[in-house]
Amino acid sequence: MKLFMVGLGRMGLGMSKRLIQKGHSVVGYDVSPQARESARPYLPVIDQLAPLGEESPKVVWLMVPHQVVDQAIDDLRPHLKRGDVVLDGGNSHYRESQRRAQELRSLGVHFLDVGVSGGVYGEELGYCLMVGGEREAFERVEELLKDLSYGGEGYAYLGPSGAGHFAKMVHNGIEYAFMQAIGEGFELLKESEFGYDLREVARIYNTGSVIRSWLMELTQKVFEDFGNLEGLKAYVEDTGEGRWTVEEAVKRAVPVPTIAEALFARFRSRQENSFRDRLLAGLRYEFGRHQVKKAEEA
Repeated sequence: MKLFMVGLGRMGLGMSKRLIQKGHSVVGYDVSPQARESARPYLPVIDQLAPLGEESPKVVWLMVPHQVVDQAIDDLRPHLKRGDVVLDGGNSHYRESQRRAQELRSLGVHFLDVGVSGGVYGEELGYCLMVGGEREAFERVEELLKDLSYGGEGYAYLGPSGAGHFAKMVHNGIEYAFMQAIGEGFELLKESEFGYDLREVARIYNTGSVIRSWLMELTQKVFEDFGNLEGLKAYVEDTGEGRWTVEEAVKRAVPVPTIAEALFARFRSRQENSFRDRLLAGLRYEFGRHQVKKAEEA
């Protein structure tokens, strides 16, 4: 099956290469000339979208940041025809995916929201794919999804428009909580009296224990790649899905305290000389004359 991949970053290029290895025809496009040049050794690349209009019906996979999906669709719109299928594999908000599906439906174009997990390892091992949208469109591209997926079964049709990206949003919220628990546990190990080799602890945790997981394998790899972590800055970014998970939980009155705390911990990691903590120090001084450290003493 022929596929147009729009977005040739690490994920889009890796997915394209995997599909080509599986025998599919993939043509790539990216707004960045540098990305297009980097991809040319691996697949045919077009420098403008006009050739898409020559194919009908066609399948177009968007693998771009969620902030630019609307722009990508606007650029594609003149080249889309009735019966085409557009898939968004980025981390878009599910409500936006529902809106996009409705807008494209008015043109006779099918839209699938596909939550993608697996990271840069997916090119070799396969991806986890969570799909929402019209089942008819899903069935048309199922061969592609199967060949992209982990073990040929790491994909599923989960329901109507938005279902794929909602499932991926919650997936990422759970991931936040898992990662936070790992970080807290290994900090306690580090501060203990035993002088642990943390890489070895991660290895044994991942060998038959109840907390073995891919994230624990990656924890071992972190210590292999970065040693005692002194070279890393304690700054943890978020890309939005954790926030959306907590927002949805508030709307639906569903308690998710562990995920919420993991999100707030990321916010905290970005603070230096926190105003909150300075206020707490001042309050302790005012009610009990507890010692404070002035900024020049810190």
